Amino acid sequence: MAAFSSRSCLQYLLHLAQDNLDFRLPEIKALLALRGKPFRPCENFREKSPFWCLDGLSEEDVRSIMARSVCAKSAFELWGHGQTHSELRTSLLNFPSDIMSPFMHKDSTYRINVYTFNKTLQFADRIKRIDALEYLPFEGTVSLKNPQHIFCLLEDYGTDPNNIPEHPSYIYFGRWIADGQRDLIRSHSVKNRHFIGNTSMDAGLSFIMANHARVKQDDLVFDPFVGTGSLLVACSHFGAYVCGTDIDYNTIHGKGRSSRKNQKWRGPDENIRANLRQYGTQKMYVDVMVSDASKPVWRDAALFDAIITDPPYGIREATRRTGSHKDIAKPAEGVFEESHVPVSQAYHLSDIFTDLLNFSAHHLVMGGRLVYWLPVYRPEYCEEMVPLHPCLQLISNCEQTLSSHTSRRLITMEKIKEPEEFDSLAHLSDPRFSAYQGHNAFREKYFSGLNKKSTKENNKSDVSGD
Repeated sequence: MAAFSSRSCLQYLLHLAQDNLDFRLPEIKALLALRGKPFRPCENFREKSPFWCLDGLSEEDVRSIMARSVCAKSAFELWGHGQTHSELRTSLLNFPSDIMSPFMHKDSTYRINVYTFNKTLQFADRIKRIDALEYLPFEGTVSLKNPQHIFCLLEDYGTDPNNIPEHPSYIYFGRWIADGQRDLIRSHSVKNRHFIGNTSMDAGLSFIMANHARVKQDDLVFDPFVGTGSLLVACSHFGAYVCGTDIDYNTIHGKGRSSRKNQKWRGPDENIRANLRQYGTQKMYVDVMVSDASKPVWRDAALFDAIITDPPYGIREATRRTGSHKDIAKPAEGVFEESHVPVSQAYHLSDIFTDLLNFSAHHLVMGGRLVYWLPVYRPEYCEEMVPLHPCLQLISNCEQTLSSHTSRRLITMEKIKEPEEFDSLAHLSDPRFSAYQGHNAFREKYFSGLNKKSTKENNKSDVSGD
């Protein structure tokens, strides 16, 4: 009973990567939610810190998080911590011996690593740190190559590389549990992808989006602007069945000009299915088809566990939909209807997001998530610009900076109720649900900012020339 009570009060330490800082907390919260666990940080929690101490978890919970997270590097069972090595010693000596002993007996092998954040220690200094832990009752044998147990001393020297203190601001010691999935960023790099386009999503961000959406085994995931299928690749890796649509016939069928350097045309097997085959997840591929996102072809039912997408912003890819400004659009005389290529027209960003949220409200299962990118002009941004819907709850809003004047925000929403008749008129009665028309000028503001930047650079060069 004593062992149970001491294990129930264990704390775990997450060591997180220092990129995509905004995306880390929503990812960890989403992965905990898959386990039915709340996010319970210890006191003095700092979101931007590389180290998070969490309460209320089991080792199985932690392993489950690390089996999916691309934001976390490693996880440890925390045995001791303090602002100084003296405080660390006191903390370690007070740690329950019944938890320590299974990993320290004479028949075990172990290794102690020393990790410092924002400072590099000489090898001799690392050895001194390890020798200073002699008060711990290790009885086993040191094995550097293949130890049964790995322990780590972690020193935090802050996040300012221009002001590195002589002594660490905080020190941790714990038993290594598992590493995160940072290797997925390299193994699924778009550089080595069989089929790519101008806007293929970065591998790391694709997996982050899948985690924010809580994609899990046997889910059905849909991307209405599927492009070359980067998001389908990430979701299929986590065991979800994937499908998508796109208005671009050439992209869906892998035809036309290649996006690769020194390759003029796409090859015969450059398509989304081939991408999933490359990573061994072809069995999770349902299909993709040419379709206009503004005119859904799906029956009116809750079909998808998650909708994950990156709509076009009108920069590298055009925002368009089928239709004509004329009252009646007919194919030319003598042209068979089957071979008719429909006329396309502009598809404003505000309309894209309105349609996307309406579609998600009708076609997500209850509790299903919508994850998408929202481009914004930074000088004008405010939270009221994020589209809302009566059936969808905003879960997180994370920024990725693109330039000094533009960024895109990863929006995660969760379906909380089924659509009702009056929901379609909500934008008339509640201004919160009205589409923000300013999104439609994003393209002009984007290039306006580029022109201003180039003008400033030209002026600087003129001055230096004088």
